[in-house]
Amino acid sequence: MKHKRRAQAELYHRFSYMMNGICLRYSSDEDEAKDLLQESFIKVFKNLEKFSGDGPLGAWMRRIAVNTSLENYRKKHAVRTLDLVYEDGDETYIDEDEIFHEMDVEVLMNKIQKLPMGFKTVFNLYAIEGYNHAEIAEMLNISTGTSKSQYSRARVILKKMILEDSVRTQKMLRYGE
Repeated sequence: MKHKRRAQAELYHRFSYMMNGICLRYSSDEDEAKDLLQESFIKVFKNLEKFSGDGPLGAWMRRIAVNTSLENYRKKHAVRTLDLVYEDGDETYIDEDEIFHEMDVEVLMNKIQKLPMGFKTVFNLYAIEGYNHAEIAEMLNISTGTSKSQYSRARVILKKMILEDSVRTQKMLRYGE
């Protein structure tokens, strides 16, 4: 029994940082992410004998963290959140994809956290986890078109946030604030 606990502790220490990052991407705050992390590790420990060894252990654990986070999302947020229409009188198209690539990752992740939950979930699944829109639609029980729309709207919101910060910074530099 001692060896099992020691092995579980080692597994936790080795993968908790990665899994916590996943849980944070799909949660509304750090407390919820901690709960998701704990729930994910409980599932890992309960199902470790089911790990086939065909792929990396970290990838298998990552999938458990994503699925646990999505289960929580489905429980807490009605699907209508995904159908939320981002209403902004000025829906201007911003063709500046390179702003995502030029940003510090931590700054970008903080902005993603500020997205409405439906947008954030689809954005994370598509842009970060690498799922396609058909897979996302199936996971969230929405249409493929809704997934594409939510991703597109999330990108527009993120770009506006980034550009607003840039304008604010330029004004501060210009006026010496």
